[in-house]
Amino acid sequence: MRLIRDLGRRKLRSTLTISGIAIGIMALVVFGSMANKMNALIDGGSQYYADKAVVSVGNMYTGSFQPLSLSADLEQIRNVEGVAAATPSIEMMLNDDEAATMGVPEMISGFVPDGDKGLETFEINVAQGRMLTADDHGNVAVLGCDLARRLDASVGDTVVLRKTEFAVIGILAPTLTAPDKEAMVPLDAAQQLFVKTLPPMLQDKVDATDIATGITVYHEPGVTPEDLKANLEAALGDSFTVMIGKDFDEMLGTFSAIFSLVLTGIAMLSLLVGGLSTINTMAMSVAERTREIGIKRAIGASRWRIRREIVMESAAIGLIAGAIGLAIGAVMTTVFNDLGRSSGNVLFDLTLGTAVTAVAFATGLGAIAGFVPAWGASRMDPVAALRYE
Repeated sequence: MRLIRDLGRRKLRSTLTISGIAIGIMALVVFGSMANKMNALIDGGSQYYADKAVVSVGNMYTGSFQPLSLSADLEQIRNVEGVAAATPSIEMMLNDDEAATMGVPEMISGFVPDGDKGLETFEINVAQGRMLTADDHGNVAVLGCDLARRLDASVGDTVVLRKTEFAVIGILAPTLTAPDKEAMVPLDAAQQLFVKTLPPMLQDKVDATDIATGITVYHEPGVTPEDLKANLEAALGDSFTVMIGKDFDEMLGTFSAIFSLVLTGIAMLSLLVGGLSTINTMAMSVAERTREIGIKRAIGASRWRIRREIVMESAAIGLIAGAIGLAIGAVMTTVFNDLGRSSGNVLFDLTLGTAVTAVAFATGLGAIAGFVPAWGASRMDPVAALRYE
């Protein structure tokens, strides 16, 4: 109660100091939640590529993408040394004019169930219905949770993917990664959709059953991903792109580093503004309570006790500001996620670690900022303090 009473002596000054720190902590929570989401996406991709290599020609995101021929390229890849299994896939954007949000646009993924021969280790579970099986062909789909929410679709419903109707047979459980925004369909259905994206003059000349946008390759026991990549590149030549987990990490590690720098900048700004505000507040408080401190010293209060009281008061300022900033940040991330959920864009992931770090940072900031005034107060001469006007 004494801490609250001391803070209430100068309500306006304490409120302004708490508000300055709270704003910094709010920004830390919001950007930290955004970074959590981005890191979850990167970690999911890293786990996906960890035990495999993906062969493609060009990159669909840069516009240099070209399809592969199953009759020629797939058989060649399966004959490469160290290859245990190779299965084709079709990856395409759900909407050609969609801009990627947080690096992940809505996608259609066509593949052959069980084509991995049991070697796939990236787990995807269904919340409703079932996954695709080798017996599934034609226009059936399993939707990621975010995409299903945007389309307002449930198991048994019919959805339109690239102007074609698909029956929904499953809804994926949340992964916080790319599958949340995917529509998984049998390879033959994806091939038919993909052909329609080609220039009209090519559509009639392409055999839909012979094309793929990528081939996922699994290595034999004892063969490392790096060895597998080297073997594939030697056999296929420079026209093909082979990506493994290490390549994915290097490619997207820059984005993670940028978010880390942004967070560091926000933290330092919060430290500077909040720390200076707290030092100013506590210095003025000490000046106003000089006689009180002198009396305490005169009746036997130790220097340690004086320091402790002032540091605890400044830490309380940080704790209150941290709690307020966390509350505002939590409300903002929740509101933004709810607004974006209808369009399948969940941008923030507020974790317990982020919340605890934010409050602890604010409390520690307050305690550290209060140490300088506390040190000066504890070294006052009691007689001089009693004479202070």
